Amino acid sequence: MTYHLAGDSTVAACPPEEHPMSGWGSHLAPHVDAPVRNLAFGGATTESFLAASWDELIGEVEAGDTVVIQFGHNDQKDPALLDARGGYTDRLARMVGEVRERGATAVLCTSCERRWFDGDRVTPTHGDYPNAVRDLAEELAAPLIDLTAFTTWLYEDEGPEGSALLLSHFAPGTHPHWPEGLTDDTHFHERGARRIAAYVGRQLRGIARLDGDAPARGSELVH
Repeated sequence: MTYHLAGDSTVAACPPEEHPMSGWGSHLAPHVDAPVRNLAFGGATTESFLAASWDELIGEVEAGDTVVIQFGHNDQKDPALLDARGGYTDRLARMVGEVRERGATAVLCTSCERRWFDGDRVTPTHGDYPNAVRDLAEELAAPLIDLTAFTTWLYEDEGPEGSALLLSHFAPGTHPHWPEGLTDDTHFHERGARRIAAYVGRQLRGIARLDGDAPARGSELVH
């Protein structure tokens, strides 16, 4: 079984000149005990991924595989073509259908939230796109990993200062790739990418019904 990843820069492997910036897909394999094939790329929308990489991805999907699909960051920039309840979900539904035609499982993900704080709370930035994915997953009976909810919780739990360590924040003169500094509240530092990958991996294991063959424990502690 192989996990195939379709998505944007928050999923993608970053080139060496951008490290330690990283998408979560680069850190997924240790959490799923299976090969991971990451075709996500920066700037991808559902439309551009279908045009540039979908045939390559779907061409190697076999029965029993899982395809994890996460878009939205860039789709929201083109609402005329990729409206949340129109072109965006139409294209997601097409991906799910083609994955199922091959006897594989399609898993939909909502977008990772941007780290935009208002006081101690994170401001939602994706409009209706996360709800559109949630509703599509229910309509298609497709598994859903709600990364909008998880990353919002993660940032708020770490707080405005702690959560900055999960993103690509570099003070001037501290990193050779960004000598003038960088404050990027969308793209992850490897620290953040690993946290999200661990969560995705645990969710995928649950979707696949793994880890359920061990005997139940702890009942002797219940009174």
